[in-house]
Amino acid sequence: MLDNLKKQFAELFGQENQNVFFAPGRVNLIGEHIDYNGGLVLPSAVTFGTYLLTAPNKDGVFRFRSTNFPEQLDIPVQDAYKKEGKEWFYYPLGVIHHLLQEGKKVEGLDLLFFGNLPIGSGLSSSASVEVVMAYALNELFNGGLSRLDIVKLTKKVENEFIGVNSGIMDQFAVTFGEKGKAIKLNCETLDYQIVDCNLGDHYLAIINTNKPRKLAESKYNERVRECATALQALQQKLVVNNLCDIDSETFHANKALITDSVVLRRAQHVIEENERVYLAAKALAENRLEDFGQLMYASHDSLKNLYEVSGVELDTIVEFCLSYPEVTGARMTGAGFGGCAIALVKKDAFEDFSEKIAVYYTEKIGYAPSVYSSEIGKGVSEL
Repeated sequence: MLDNLKKQFAELFGQENQNVFFAPGRVNLIGEHIDYNGGLVLPSAVTFGTYLLTAPNKDGVFRFRSTNFPEQLDIPVQDAYKKEGKEWFYYPLGVIHHLLQEGKKVEGLDLLFFGNLPIGSGLSSSASVEVVMAYALNELFNGGLSRLDIVKLTKKVENEFIGVNSGIMDQFAVTFGEKGKAIKLNCETLDYQIVDCNLGDHYLAIINTNKPRKLAESKYNERVRECATALQALQQKLVVNNLCDIDSETFHANKALITDSVVLRRAQHVIEENERVYLAAKALAENRLEDFGQLMYASHDSLKNLYEVSGVELDTIVEFCLSYPEVTGARMTGAGFGGCAIALVKKDAFEDFSEKIAVYYTEKIGYAPSVYSSEIGKGVSEL
């Protein structure tokens, strides 16, 4: 594959590439819609992601090309940039903009992107692009940024340049991921622990609903606002900065402060999901996969009924998994509204599982899902 990309680079730009960088996508094993509520999440990097081939040019121009999209951009190096459309290249351009605002030096580059993550599926293809760009520029121009600096910078790109109020989990997992490990991350303090994630005789199956999901246009920002409303109500009595500062016992003792029943359900999901992450990380570290699987199912149930970010496509996948004996646990992953589910599937049943879930899903939804098996991969690097 890389040889083919190098050939394409030479054909597009009339010169050979000098560097190749890779950033993975991520799945969140458990802890959904927690990152902007200051709690715990448990993501891991996957083995799919974004490749970036680069070479300097003498024209003082950034040339953006992608094998995934037809849109191209040639733009001179200047002091600042702004987002003027929805094209893919605004994600890496936003990285350049924010590096310039921090006083970093960049020069003209030819850039070819290739991603094998399904776009708009909840596997953080946008964070993968942002992080691979930031990492590459930091390496190529001696930017002096630490990995944590890269995480913070790319989150700022997503929030301020792209306009999505996402938390820090995606960029963190893509940057800090380790092979065979999950990351128990406190989204408020950025304290994290690497958790052994021995899946034993299971694959991590990723089942893409093939229903695209556009975060900036979805109800994601609405959920962020609902959580802020719940927090404000609870702060009438409780001294807390985030919903995840509250345990479920305290929440149930004070929930009468929240008068809107919808906002109450949102808060209940967040507070109980945060506690599930503690239990899930412990179960994984102690090789209790069955317990971990039950927590996955409980998480999905909460996301479906309390947070209302699932949908018939994701629910159909989890419904099938519950009926299939060789699945240990399953849930939607990512922000929801389409995208992907994950399942822990016994390796020797994976082919059978893939065939049967495709039939079940197609009969109910009218088109097929895509089923992948992934290992837990490592974070951004130069290849």
